[in-house]
Amino acid sequence: MQGLARALSYNGRVTSPTFTLSNAYLGETGLEIHHYDLYRLAEGGIVGEELAEDVADPNVITVIEWAGVADAKLPPDRLVIQFTVTGETERTLSLTAGGQRSSELIEGL
Repeated sequence: MQGLARALSYNGRVTSPTFTLSNAYLGETGLEIHHYDLYRLAEGGIVGEELAEDVADPNVITVIEWAGVADAKLPPDRLVIQFTVTGETERTLSLTAGGQRSSELIEGL
């Protein structure tokens, strides 16, 4: 999240929304980042409705930790990033596209 926020010219503090469920950051590019952490939820509920609005807004980049909780509210064309711990300080990332737009995002990386 910190790297994504920096890439969008957000210079403030980026924190985990574990207890607040979500944080929003406005970058100098005009794009907003909405960061959700659904770890503590058993189901999407009202947060799922908020997510549906966010993913429909072209000016919002939505990042969701533990997204399976709200899977039914998310579009099929999404980029899924899986982190795997491979060492004490090492991580491996795997990127999975759910459609054309997310495939284009992967190609752009």
